[in-house]
Amino acid sequence: MKKAFRQRPGNRPPRRGPRKRQPDYERPRIEPGLHRAFKQIGVPAKTSFQPDPFQTKALELVRECDVLVSAPTGAGKTWIASQAILDCLQHQKKVWYASPLKALSNSIYNEFCRTFGSASCGIVTGDRKENADAPIIVGTTEILRNQLYDVMHQGATLQVDLVILDEAHYLSDPDRGVVWEEVLIYLPARVRLLLLSATISNADEICAWLRTIRGTMIEVVRSDERPVPLEFLFLFPDGLLSPLAGRKGLVPKIRKFMERPRRKGQRRSSKLQYGRIIEELRQFDLLPAIFFLKSRADCDNALLSCPPVETPAALKKRFRQAVKSFLEKYPHLEGHRQLHRLMDCRVASHHGGQLPYWKVLVEKVMGMGYLEAIFSTSTVAAGVNFPARTVVLVQSDRYNGREFADLTSTELHQMVGRAGRRGKDRIGFVLIVPGRHQDPQLIHELRDSSPEPIESQIHINFSMTLNLLLSQKPMEVKELLARSFAAFQRRGPGRNLFAGPDERDDDLWQSFQRHLRFLQKTGFVEKDGSLTPDGYWASKLRLDQPLLIAEAIRKGGLSGTDPGLLAGGLAPFVWDRTQEVLLRADEKHDWNAMEDFFDRVLASIDTLRKRKSRAGFDDPVIFFWPAVALYLWTRGVSWEELLVIVPIDEGDMASLIMRTADHLRQVAGLVDTHPDLATCAREAIERVLREPVYLL
Repeated sequence: MKKAFRQRPGNRPPRRGPRKRQPDYERPRIEPGLHRAFKQIGVPAKTSFQPDPFQTKALELVRECDVLVSAPTGAGKTWIASQAILDCLQHQKKVWYASPLKALSNSIYNEFCRTFGSASCGIVTGDRKENADAPIIVGTTEILRNQLYDVMHQGATLQVDLVILDEAHYLSDPDRGVVWEEVLIYLPARVRLLLLSATISNADEICAWLRTIRGTMIEVVRSDERPVPLEFLFLFPDGLLSPLAGRKGLVPKIRKFMERPRRKGQRRSSKLQYGRIIEELRQFDLLPAIFFLKSRADCDNALLSCPPVETPAALKKRFRQAVKSFLEKYPHLEGHRQLHRLMDCRVASHHGGQLPYWKVLVEKVMGMGYLEAIFSTSTVAAGVNFPARTVVLVQSDRYNGREFADLTSTELHQMVGRAGRRGKDRIGFVLIVPGRHQDPQLIHELRDSSPEPIESQIHINFSMTLNLLLSQKPMEVKELLARSFAAFQRRGPGRNLFAGPDERDDDLWQSFQRHLRFLQKTGFVEKDGSLTPDGYWASKLRLDQPLLIAEAIRKGGLSGTDPGLLAGGLAPFVWDRTQEVLLRADEKHDWNAMEDFFDRVLASIDTLRKRKSRAGFDDPVIFFWPAVALYLWTRGVSWEELLVIVPIDEGDMASLIMRTADHLRQVAGLVDTHPDLATCAREAIERVLREPVYLL
């Protein structure tokens, strides 16, 4: 694991002295080899929109068969979706547009409302449910999967004619790829399928699998051409901009610089002067820029090195008016600690630790051209429409949730795909900044390499097992699992693809049987594989920990309480990271009642947790601090007070609260079997959803 480093406060090294760490910028300048590329900088002439050939081909094909579109980020895949939706509306057909993120779903929904009219559009996510009978529904992929569970159970038909799966390369995501695969397995063959994906290397294999399980024709439409060409640059510490590579590979001067030995007592500085980098980019008309940094703290700290900038009066007036209008609608952001940096320095930090509506503001003003730079973690690369003229990379590795590892080709392409805005740039740039965790050779090798092939991430969990048993007998589930992409990849193309399952599909089947046996032993499933009454209502808890919450319900651990305690009792099951937080005691607030209730909930699930552990299933750590956070929040504690008592990033707190609200909605749905608990959950939701986390 590579050792992370932290920026340290301090002034710039003096200009004179024997221990100067590295030369200050001289005058920003470029290597002669860049003159041709830099002459292309500028906004292309305005012309009437002409779709690219791959867009036209995809639109023609989707009228006749399923289609997988594999094209670079920013190539115009959303245009294909919009035109396909328009065709459906003209023929009174219905469309389901599924995306991986709630924020992206909200953005797409707003765009579609402007394009097709709000009366034609609805949205269904964990947070919102509006106009759910509209001909165009936008939502998260998890919601679509849950609707497929319901119609399979009811023996009904999904009232949809076209399903559009955006960001289809999420099929390979370790945590959420299972949802994409389930949707593709369960979706009726009569429903036309349009998959939109970043460039993938095994599109033909995915289509072969889909032909097998759906019995329909599916075509791949590829585009390897970026609508805006890219130039890779390298920034030397003295301000010299150079091409990253030439015909013979990495520029020799760069190779020599990266390989030169450091004299004793000398080291490369880990403290980047982002303001200086932005100044140089400004001089060569390379703004706006997105800086991809390794952590939330790095993104926030980068703002500190950015000085105020001179802004033309007319632009400044429009910028201030845009922010003022937004703050009038969302006044809780008026005191945001980074607001003055946004306004005076025209830079912003954007990451998961921030309030959702702050990120919306940042995205809005960036899209309007008011910001010069964004400092972001790599999450921006995975789904948020956030392009710029230049992408800046300060390292060639990325934290994957466990350790720092070299970037993959797919990850690099997602990041650099944000460089160069269609209709706004004739050329885009990727700037490589040297540092202790930067490998220009790796970047050069990855830039032209094919993305890693998509691999199945399907796995069995208790929620899936319960929901499949709603409508399937165990042996029918076996046939269903044999249709998985995982089974297809293991069998390979040499076998009769229409044959039934064989011993090579035993991994998924054995895992399913293992889950099934545990559910039978714990009273959620009958011996014949049908659900018990407890199993039936537990299947409605489509959560990460359905069994533990179901056990707390049936053992009375969550019953006979008030809404605040119920919200606090569910919150620990929401937090899925091993992050302990030290609560800061406050004389004004007492959480003894919550502590007693938390102990009661733990006691109610203790036996089941031990049985799970003995059976070899994961037993998650259940922290107390999320319970306190939600308990105090429902009792009216202010946002500022809450973050003092429970010191976590405000974006994490917002996520905890919203996900707890989603869990409460699941419990509120048990009105037929647990009416009192359902009523309490509905009341808790009303207390949980308030500013600044939730705004109407």
